[in-house]
This record gives sequence, C-alpha cells and structure tokens, in this order.
Amino acid sequence: MSEMNMLKVAIAGVRGRMGNLLVEGVTASPAMELVAGFDPKDVGLEIAHGVKVSSPEEMDSVLKERKPQVFVDFTNAAAAVANVKIAARNGIKLVVGTTGFSDEQFDELKAAIQGTVPAIISPNFSIGVNIFWKLTEEMAKLLQPYHYHVEIIEMHHTHKRDAPSGTAKKAAEIVARYAGGKEKFVYGRYGITGERTEDEIGIHAVRAGDIVGEHTVLFAGTGERLELTHRANSREAFAQGALRAIEWIAGKDECRIYTMEEMMQELDTSG
Repeated sequence: MSEMNMLKVAIAGVRGRMGNLLVEGVTASPAMELVAGFDPKDVGLEIAHGVKVSSPEEMDSVLKERKPQVFVDFTNAAAAVANVKIAARNGIKLVVGTTGFSDEQFDELKAAIQGTVPAIISPNFSIGVNIFWKLTEEMAKLLQPYHYHVEIIEMHHTHKRDAPSGTAKKAAEIVARYAGGKEKFVYGRYGITGERTEDEIGIHAVRAGDIVGEHTVLFAGTGERLELTHRANSREAFAQGALRAIEWIAGKDECRIYTMEEMMQELDTSG
C-alpha cells in the first residue's frame, strides 16, 4: 500500500501497557501509519520513525498538523473525556478502550461524539471477551426462569486503578437485563450481611501480581452451578481486537457510537 493510502493513526496513552502494544501493532501494519502519540510521560521520546511522544497539552495543535484519520484512546477516564472532545472537534474518528467512566463522564463522551464523528467504544476489545459476553447473555436468558443466583469474579494485576473492571460491569448489566433489570449490584461483602437476597448480583474484584485479566460468571442453583470463564494470557488479544476496530471504524460515516458486537456481526457476515 502506498504511503498516501495508509490509514493515519494517533494514539493517546502510548507509554501505557496497551498503548505500547498498539504503537507496535500500528507501526508493524502495512496498512497503517502512526502519525502522533500522546502521553504525559517521556515527552520527546521517539516511538516510531519521525514520531515523538507529545504531551496532552499539545494535542489540539498536533492533531491539526498531523491530520490522523483515527484517534485511539487507552488512558484514564478523566483524560479520555478531554481527549475525545479534542479529537471529535477535529473531525477524527475514534476508538476508545478506556474504562472507569462515571455516568456523567460517559454522557460527556456521547455528547461530544453523537452527530460529530463515528466512534467505537468498548471496555474490552478482545474477540474472546466479546464472545464471553454473548455466552453470558445466552446463559442468563436460558436460566432466567429457574432463578439461578449470579456472582461475577474478576481478577487483574496490581496496577489496575478502577474496580470492578468494565468487562465485569458489562457482564453484570447483561445478566440484569434478562432478570427484568431489577437486580441490584453488590460489590463484595463484609461483616454481618444477612442472607443473600434473590435480587443480588455479586461483583468481586481481585488485584494481585501480574494477572492480565480473568472474568468468571457463576450461575448457582440448587445442587449445581455453571461457570463461564475467560482468561487473557497476554494483552495481545486486546491489542489485536483494537487494531481491527481501527480499520473498521475508518470505513464508517454515520456519526454515532458503534459497539464491538456490531463490528463482529458485520465482519462475520462479510467474511
């Protein structure tokens, strides 16, 4: 592919774990070109040929100069809101994998995106995790008449800042949808809590060592239980899904928020 036809990409959070992998993935791709990278750490460090780390304060001017087609954000919730606003204002399509947004922050994201640029937002870009959500949905639907109790356990490394994970929260929301949406989320338990009520979905966060990511949805009935687990052995799974999302969103024109489910359905149909 000629340099003129390569997909130009900018990444925020380039010095983080996912950011590093995405820099490697974009620069290795024959279809993409990294044109800008942002992070408050290591400003000025060269991360690709002709591309140095820019500070978040430089973002607006760098985006205007380098003109990426897709802006990728793997930072933190507060930074992502500000970054998305800047990218959307510059008419750049978005891939957002940041988690930990409050309802108010996510409303700000939606307001910046809707009617302005196409964007794909997901708490997890792993293809396996997205299948895990679909299987969770199917199990919740099938078991709903039998009133199975549901508990969700997620495990991550010690450096993860938000809890529970976005992946666990989405799994809980899926289960609640098929339980009539009346379920209340209980985040861990401590002390004399009394008996478990029928409308609870327990969500438990473990932080230890270098665990990349593990999620289990446990459905427990009388005399039996079913467990659905996804384990990530490396962040490559997340990075590969995000790279697919970059290419996919570049081909979209409708200015709204898309989901990984939409992307996977379309790729499945076209493939």
